[in-house]
Amino acid sequence: MVRSVLASAIIPAMIFADGAAGLLLVGLWIFCLIDVITTDESQMRNLPKLAWLFIVLLLPDIGSIAWLVAGRHWAGVAPARGGSPLDRAYPEYDRPGRAVATDPEADEQFLRQVRERAEAQRREYQVRRRQELAAEEEQLRRRRPDEAPD
Repeated sequence: MVRSVLASAIIPAMIFADGAAGLLLVGLWIFCLIDVITTDESQMRNLPKLAWLFIVLLLPDIGSIAWLVAGRHWAGVAPARGGSPLDRAYPEYDRPGRAVATDPEADEQFLRQVRERAEAQRREYQVRRRQELAAEEEQLRRRRPDEAPD
């Protein structure tokens, strides 16, 4: 008699728990499937997007847990590719922890060297461009020797 009373109380509770667990797993699977589809490929770890999609689609429970643990970057976690989240949140000159020149003379010397190098590169480009234009004009003259260039 006691056994039948316990069985009648336990069996519906087990069925309810199994149904609730099943619904939770289906919800997790749908969440992970949508998350894989909508996540940018640059935010994925370890595998390409298509591989994660097949893993989550074909192995619902294990694939969903694997996606949550090893597939996606979560907020506050630095991604392996592309630097830290701080690098994307701030431009270089506003980034916290940025090294600032402590010696103004060294900073001025560095900027002077950068300017000189840029000017040298501009001059080299102008010389090279003039040579290219002269070579093009010479080719045009050879093609049409009877016509004078304008």
